[in-house]
Order: sequence, then structure tokens, then C-alpha cells
Amino acid sequence: MPDSRVPRPRRFLLCEPRHFAVSYSINPWMRTDRPVDPVRALDQWQALVDAYRAHGHTVDTVRPVAGLPDMVFAANAAVTVAGRALGSLFKAPERRPESLPYEAWLKAEGFEVHRPEAVCEGEGDLVPAGRWILAGTGFRTVPAAHREAQEFFGVPVISLTLVDPYLYHLDTALFVLDDEDGGNVAYCPDAFSPGSREVLARLYPDAVLATREDALAFGLNAVSDGRHVFLPPQARALAARLAERGYVPVPVDLSEFHKAGGGIKCCTQEIRS
Repeated sequence: MPDSRVPRPRRFLLCEPRHFAVSYSINPWMRTDRPVDPVRALDQWQALVDAYRAHGHTVDTVRPVAGLPDMVFAANAAVTVAGRALGSLFKAPERRPESLPYEAWLKAEGFEVHRPEAVCEGEGDLVPAGRWILAGTGFRTVPAAHREAQEFFGVPVISLTLVDPYLYHLDTALFVLDDEDGGNVAYCPDAFSPGSREVLARLYPDAVLATREDALAFGLNAVSDGRHVFLPPQARALAARLAERGYVPVPVDLSEFHKAGGGIKCCTQEIRS
């Protein structure tokens, strides 16, 4: 089993945490009285970049903008599918300017970019999963954005309702392990409404199930290339379950970013040309 998993080279877009800080509070993790260590944050972010490149992935970067402390969370800025990009309209006014530099980068790379009319937070809540897009709602992205995504991409969108305020984005509660032929996911059932749990069980009967403890360690805010899973070292139980399934855990500590409610996936936007 361990040798049967095949990695696929990916292209990732990240943003250096030059201006990263917790200067406001828009989720239960953020406390303005708990300052960020900027040197440690930069070292952790660079370790993530190095880990991606060491495993054969391409890493591009967008220039950070002063006054946008959460711009480091690149996943929230857009979602790309087959050369098209759906941008973001953040729920929090503090974050709305972040979408513009990412939009400019994507346009320069030749992507057709659509600005959403409804609140939509990129790959934070829209997770491409092979034949469909899994879409979260409940705290940030609204259902109308799910409909926009389906119309723009022409890909079926499956809506899932999040119920735990600490797991406020879909990418804190679920990640795609592999996206070939339907693929598979890992997720925390406790993060979803009863109906959404049923949907996930039907779509992914062999999913890797994680506990809320795994999720609160940002274990599900992970990135998989089909074989290697980049996840925090704090998610030890989840790493063990993944290894049992033939995946190779690659621990990367992004604990400084947990102070703002983010982790590995939050810092990583996948570019799908």
C-alpha cells in the first residue's frame, strides 16, 4: 500500500508574511493581546516553501502589501480551475483589499478572472475535488457564491454546512487527499451539519476521518499531492492514520499562523492552469 500512492507535481502561490500580525479579531483564534513573532513566522513560512520545492512542486509568490496582515493566507484570495479564477469578496471589510493584488497576479498569468458578487473566500471554502467542487458555508462564504462558482466554472458544486466556529472555513475541516477519478478526502465529521455528514459519507465512504482534536491542531488545514501530505506536527493521530493508508506525512510547523486561525493550506493557493 505505501508504494501505491503516486504524487502529482503541483503549482502553488504563496505570500511572504512580511506584514503578518493579529491586529483585529474576525475568528475565535485571533487575539490582539497575543502578538505574532515575525521572525519565527517568516522562518516557518520559508520551511513550508522549502518543503514544497523539496518534493518537486513549483512555488510562486505574490508581493505582500503593507496594511494587509492576513494577505499571507493566499488560499482565501481565489480558487482556480482549468485556467479560470474566481476571486474573493471577503466577509470582513479589513480583508477585502487583499483580493486585488491576487487578481492582478492571476490576470498577468493569463487567467480569466471573475469577481464574485456574493461573499466568497476562495479556496478557504471552495475546494476542487476532481469531478466536483466541495463548497463550505455557515460562517464566511454564502450559498449564492456556490451558485456563482458552478455557473463560472461549469463544474458541479456540492454545498456543505459548517457548524463549528473554530472550524469556520471548509479548509479547516476537510482536505482532498487525491483528486483522480473521484479521489478521496480527510475530514472531521463534527465540523458539519447532520445532512452534510451524510453527503460526505455517501461521496467518500473510504474517507480518512479525523477527530475535532486533529482539526483544532490544524491537521485538516493540510495539502496533499496524492502521496505526500504536508501537515502540522501537532496532528500526530491524523498523521498516523494517513500513514496507515499509504500516505507519507510531511510535518511542517506553522504554529505562529495558528494565532490568526490559519495553517499550511491557508497559506497555499493551488494554481490550476
